[in-house]
Amino acid sequence: MIKKISSTANPEIKEYIKILRKSNARKQSGDFLAEGVREIDIAIRNNYFIKKIIYNPTLINFDKVKKYVKGKTKCIETTDSVYKKISYRSSTEGLIALVEKKTHNIDTLKIKNRSPLILILDGIEKPGNIGALLRTSDAAKIDVVFIINQKTDLYNANIIRSSIGCLFSNNIVLTTTEKTIEYLKENNIKIFSSFLKASTEYQEINYNEGCAIVLGSEDKGVSKKWLDESDELIYIPMQGHIDSLNVSNSGAIIIYEAKRQRNFR
Repeated sequence: MIKKISSTANPEIKEYIKILRKSNARKQSGDFLAEGVREIDIAIRNNYFIKKIIYNPTLINFDKVKKYVKGKTKCIETTDSVYKKISYRSSTEGLIALVEKKTHNIDTLKIKNRSPLILILDGIEKPGNIGALLRTSDAAKIDVVFIINQKTDLYNANIIRSSIGCLFSNNIVLTTTEKTIEYLKENNIKIFSSFLKASTEYQEINYNEGCAIVLGSEDKGVSKKWLDESDELIYIPMQGHIDSLNVSNSGAIIIYEAKRQRNFR
């Protein structure tokens, strides 16, 4: 049965607005909003539970929506004005899902690859950078992404949008620096941290064994603990006036050098 909501003052819609805009609301509810057919499809393929499908019949035909309405998933039809209130994008396909968050605990982490390629994001703040790095991680099939010293809620709408749904396809762990280093040491995984004042260029490193690439925050870079614990500090040479690249660009360059050395396997 389809529920129809036509008022922006509806309590349910007010709750969705909070979930969209406020990290505390997402934390309390355990839910987030995912917008767009591609994003919702990726979430479903990666075993996210879709609680509700919300659609605007002006923008999408129900024939394209009904495949999502099965099992315990409920369906809500909205008007243009209601849909606009809970939509994050300026241009949209008329489909939003209320999705249950995952926990991302290190205790349940499983890696099949015996020589894993790991990405560690240390205190990165901007959702657009996190999203771009998750997109790169999906493209390169990174084994796991550790997000530590977390500054931004993982299910921020801008992370979902900038990752084009790759937030859902990555193996992500949210934890502390100490627990991450302990895990890496116990599993004999080498640590390579990006550092402006390093003396080793990124392409001189052998990435064929199990290793973790550490990227630091936009303003402060990698934290001291990681610098102290690294097997090697690496940098990308700059030939112009600027001393560094955007962190998402740096990450892509280093990751794909590692993949090149591994023959893209």
